[in-house]
Amino acid sequence: MRRPFRAALAGIVATLVLFGAADLIARAFGPPAAPLLALGQTIIPLAPTGLVKPVIDLFGTNDKLFLILTTGLGSLVLGGLIGWLASHRLSLATALLFVAGLVPIIVILIRPESSVVDIVPTLIGLALGMTVFRLLMSVGMSLAEKGTAPAAPRRFPAAARPNGSSAPESSSSDSTETPASAPSRRRFFIITGIIGTAGAAAMAAGQTVAALTLDAGAAVAKLVLPKPASTAPPIPTSAHPDVKGLAPFVTDPTDFYRIDTALAPPVIDPQEWSLRIHGMVETEVTLTMDDLLSLPLDEHHITLTCVSNPVGGDLVGNATWLGYPVRELLRRANPNKDADMVLSHSIDGFSASTPIEALTDDRDSLLAVGMNGSPLPPEHGFPARLVVPGLYGFVSATKWVTELEVTRFDEKTAYWTDRGWDAKAPILVASRVEVPKPLAKVSAGDVAVAGTAWAQRSGIKRVDVKLDDGEWTSAELGDEVNIDTWRQWTTGFSDVDPGLHTVTVRAIDQDGNVQTPKRRKSIPNSATGHHHIQFSVE
Repeated sequence: MRRPFRAALAGIVATLVLFGAADLIARAFGPPAAPLLALGQTIIPLAPTGLVKPVIDLFGTNDKLFLILTTGLGSLVLGGLIGWLASHRLSLATALLFVAGLVPIIVILIRPESSVVDIVPTLIGLALGMTVFRLLMSVGMSLAEKGTAPAAPRRFPAAARPNGSSAPESSSSDSTETPASAPSRRRFFIITGIIGTAGAAAMAAGQTVAALTLDAGAAVAKLVLPKPASTAPPIPTSAHPDVKGLAPFVTDPTDFYRIDTALAPPVIDPQEWSLRIHGMVETEVTLTMDDLLSLPLDEHHITLTCVSNPVGGDLVGNATWLGYPVRELLRRANPNKDADMVLSHSIDGFSASTPIEALTDDRDSLLAVGMNGSPLPPEHGFPARLVVPGLYGFVSATKWVTELEVTRFDEKTAYWTDRGWDAKAPILVASRVEVPKPLAKVSAGDVAVAGTAWAQRSGIKRVDVKLDDGEWTSAELGDEVNIDTWRQWTTGFSDVDPGLHTVTVRAIDQDGNVQTPKRRKSIPNSATGHHHIQFSVE
């Protein structure tokens, strides 16, 4: 076994220990103290558009997991390279490992959600990693030294020597490299394996869901919501057809889609949160949580949709939101007449460009603090977020919001606009089939079909469904709650022949806009096309 290989292995294991110990200890401090998360969160805004789009297309909602794994793998590769260097220049490699360990410390310090105390886990991890590196290099060097022994002198019979001398003849060199003993190699790999396994286990434990959401429950528990000044109307039973497999009319927060740029939901103390309204305004406004909760809060049923939702996808959800009208907050600031955009900023660095008209007209745009009767869950924006009907989330639904900057579209750009998405993105009419499920097997005879459609700010007028290449037939609509919520529908087909069949759906909004059959990807402004599924009749 060559020394460079053992040195590289020592560097990899030391890196595992550094990040593993730091991430595990960070569970006692909170997500901002986890070095891998801090590195990943810093990489996100720096990633080039040419890389972001393919990653989202390939991994979808698993892009965050991909980033964490890539960050971890990259760190291990760097550790291996530093270890390899140590086989040639140990002092330089040790210094480089120390400098590399300082990088996540610096990153944590510059993160807006972090404090100085959050560097403690990484400092401890760095100390442990350096210790392990020196230990393994010491064991490896000892093994290398044992593998080099003086060569035995070569003896020849006297008759074979020209001078008849009986003195031994020396070899051409003083020593020669011989294989190290098996017990020595075994000792090195046993030590390396034990330490490496412990480091990997610690790293895995530090990345669990429990670790990422540590202290979030305690922070949420601090917030007591007041009773709404105006409550959302009750949802009639006729809004949700009684069909098995149809999505609930109100989405449970645990099932509500989560799309954002945070690797872990920020843990924010509501007593330390504030919202600043500034920019092209006559009066700058700052609002604390106590200020917000003292205002008359309204409750509204609103459906939110993600621009990344594929045709027929589940990146759409309906909830009952509690909050204060954004138009009233902007009225306090008195925006300049030339302003046409509000750039909302999140504590995690995300920003969204929202037309100021969408925040000041008669729609129910909210600075929300509640979801389905409870404080916002951390993954959905606790303690406060924006909810804007009729716009895709990437230009409106800023979670963990801390700033509303009144500005202009020709002066400022938002997070996703800089990465190739549109600056303005009204929601398009869309629909999906939920019953039967794709590739389901149903009994011969009558086949029930059901699903959901949405067209926020207009409302659904009609839903058409067809079986195979048949004619479009109108589905029966559930009652409309309001134009900003989705609408569920049902229909059925009689005497369906055995075999494989396709059911397709399209929706028409109240303005007469028919859902387009043309297929396109979600970038730069939502996927389009008719949703269809196949099922078989037996």
